[in-house]
Amino acid sequence: MSDFFAKLEAAIQRNNSLLCIGLDPNPDQLPERYRRGESDASRAILAWNQAIIEQTKDIVCCYKPNIAFYEALGAPGMAVLRQTLALIPADIPVILDAKRGDIGSTASAYARACFHDLGVDAVTLSPYLGRDSIDAFAAYQDKGLFVLCHTSNPSASEFQELEIADWRTLDREPNQPLYIHVARAAAGWAPNIALVVGATYPEAIAAVRSAAPETWFLVPGIGAQGGELERTLAAGLRKDGLGLIISASRSIALAADHRAAALEMRDAINGVRQLAAAQAAAPAELSPALRQLIIELADLGAVKFGAFTLVSGVQSPIYIDLRVLVSRPALLARAAEAYVALLDTIDCDRIAGVPYAALPIGTAVAIASDKPLIYPRKEIKEHGLGKLIEGVWQAGERVAIIEDLITSGGSTIKTAEQLRGAGLVVEHAIVLIDREQGGVANLAQAGITAHTVFKLSSMLDVLVESGRLDGAKRTEVLEFLGAKGEGVG
Repeated sequence: MSDFFAKLEAAIQRNNSLLCIGLDPNPDQLPERYRRGESDASRAILAWNQAIIEQTKDIVCCYKPNIAFYEALGAPGMAVLRQTLALIPADIPVILDAKRGDIGSTASAYARACFHDLGVDAVTLSPYLGRDSIDAFAAYQDKGLFVLCHTSNPSASEFQELEIADWRTLDREPNQPLYIHVARAAAGWAPNIALVVGATYPEAIAAVRSAAPETWFLVPGIGAQGGELERTLAAGLRKDGLGLIISASRSIALAADHRAAALEMRDAINGVRQLAAAQAAAPAELSPALRQLIIELADLGAVKFGAFTLVSGVQSPIYIDLRVLVSRPALLARAAEAYVALLDTIDCDRIAGVPYAALPIGTAVAIASDKPLIYPRKEIKEHGLGKLIEGVWQAGERVAIIEDLITSGGSTIKTAEQLRGAGLVVEHAIVLIDREQGGVANLAQAGITAHTVFKLSSMLDVLVESGRLDGAKRTEVLEFLGAKGEGVG
């Protein structure tokens, strides 16, 4: 791994971020608050850049100044670029967006200008002239080289999507878009090669990820250019949850509050990442033991079908009540084992039950896993110690939340907020049943990865297969759950 990618991954881990902020100061868009009282445009632009960096340096994984905006201002602009680079903390990598691409000695001169003179960590490059235009940059093995693959501009398809044949694989493969040829070829040029793939074409990101499964992508186009964050991440994230650098420029630079805009973007990215991680971790097929657990839950009456009036007054065809598990200790113990199987996949010091329905389950899980249990009270006692969180714990410990059922995720998020407010770290929740009504995504937005034993749709399938539910009722329940946001238990 080159020094650039090691530095990048360290920043990602430290700031929990895939967000790259573009430092592209267009004088015509300079906010009035930086222009006010400053007759020198260069100083005003530097103040703008400085504010962005100071407010976001603990939120980003890297910065990306576009050299064109500085070159356009002549010598003063290049002076601002150098001053801006000096303001960026040394442990945050810098990608110079320069799109260089030339041959021989010219490429070598460009490389020296980027890496020796300006001292940046990475640069964007055009591959149009072929491999020898990249070789001079690749000689700097500790730097990152981001090769243009599929860009985010409206006319990208004019050349990049032209389908052409590769004479080396002509007898084995059909014609492929030019950008796929670029992805395959560039990924093999040097170990420090990465690719630029615009967010406005998620289908291209997916195709490039297939062609270059381990390569890092720089993804511009989120924010002002209209790229779809969710589709972009779904198309391009590697299995390890990395592989993408999401670049945003104007949406943060022009915001009234740079920090708030950056935090919103970073947290949105992380929400999708966590949801993807949870989905990837979900078992593809239920084991016989889990299938039997579903059947026995239904036989116990924890899952009922019929006509039920909910708190909201809505009529529901299904009712879930996991509180009855306490009346069947052996079944409660086997449910706890299913929780423990998921608990073993995460790192935590303690577990926390959501008051009060999940507390019996939490107790069973604590016994089965030998993990200490704590729980936040719904109200502070007016006598005794007046504790808000029951149990023994210390600030800074990692806590996994134990919940019985998730619909919107509201009670789990509230519990997480209480625990976090006391200084505990909450990043995971383990749930027996996911109603599949948005709760997992809501938890992800709150920085919590949900690990679920069952999805309700899978439970319905098992009950139909076992003869405990007919197909028509299954369809009725799924249609109800898809149309209603109310709880069923």
